[in-house]
Amino acid sequence: MTDIGFYHLTRSTLEQALPRLLGRVLAIPARAQVLCASEERMQSLDDTLWTTAEPDWLPHGTRDPADQPIFLTLQDGPPANGAAHLFLTDGMESAHLGDYARAFDLFDGGDEEAVAAARRRWKAAKEAGHTLAYWQQTEKGWEKKA
Repeated sequence: MTDIGFYHLTRSTLEQALPRLLGRVLAIPARAQVLCASEERMQSLDDTLWTTAEPDWLPHGTRDPADQPIFLTLQDGPPANGAAHLFLTDGMESAHLGDYARAFDLFDGGDEEAVAAARRRWKAAKEAGHTLAYWQQTEKGWEKKA
C-alpha cells in the first residue's frame, strides 16, 4: 500500500508550498510526478518551478517524461518518469496510487469544498488500506496532526 500524506494548506498557496516539498523528494534522491487539474494550473506550476528561489533548482518538464526528475501532467496513470512520489493538486485523484511509494494530496484549507473533498479522499484511501498522515501548516512549518 501507499503512504499518503494529506497536506492542508492554511498559510501558503500551492505554488508556495509545492517547490519545497519537491525539493525534499529530489534530495532523497527520487523522482516525482505532479498530477494537475488543468492546463492553466500545470503552466502556473511549470513557471513557478523554474523561478522559485528555494530550492533554487527543480529540474522538471511537461513533455518527454522519461527525461524529467519532476514530471507535470494532466493524465492519471502509472509513473511515466519512474517516479516513486505522486503529488495530487486541486482535488485530483489517482487510480494508480498503488504504483507509488508515497502520495502527497495538497488541498486549500481556505476552500470549504476542497476541505470536504479531502475528507472524502481520506475516507476512501483509509478504506483501501493505504497508510495515511495528515499535515497542517503552522507558523513553524508543517505539523503532523494524525
